[in-house]
Amino acid sequence: MSEIKLSRVHGDFGFEATDEKGHTLKMDSSPESGGQNYGFRPMQTLLAGLAGCSAIDVIAILKKQRQEVKDYKMVINGEREKGKEPSLWQDIEVEFHLYGDIDEDKAAKAVELALGKYCSVAATLTKAGASIGSKVFVHPA
Repeated sequence: MSEIKLSRVHGDFGFEATDEKGHTLKMDSSPESGGQNYGFRPMQTLLAGLAGCSAIDVIAILKKQRQEVKDYKMVINGEREKGKEPSLWQDIEVEFHLYGDIDEDKAAKAVELALGKYCSVAATLTKAGASIGSKVFVHPA
């Protein structure tokens, strides 16, 4: 079982979440709603979780396929529902940038498997109604 502890540490809405291993994540609300830009917005942490989860899966799959990933970057853009409370993620577009001697078909298949089968964060967002699209870019190292 995982345990997360949350403490208010900065202004009204500046929080620090800590896991059982001592890792921390800073969160805050937007200045428009009283925050001070201390950290991630809570909804942004979901996109960051999607990035980390799918990145781990993609790299693990490519390693099993003997593909050498020299560097790895991602860009995620998300659009939330308009005029609803709560406002969930509706459309998410994920760009995977892989660097190295990597077969493009294997990279595309790894992304497909990560987002469609292995990444628990992607599954959670999809079950909540989000549409997740992806683009894969393979760059020489």
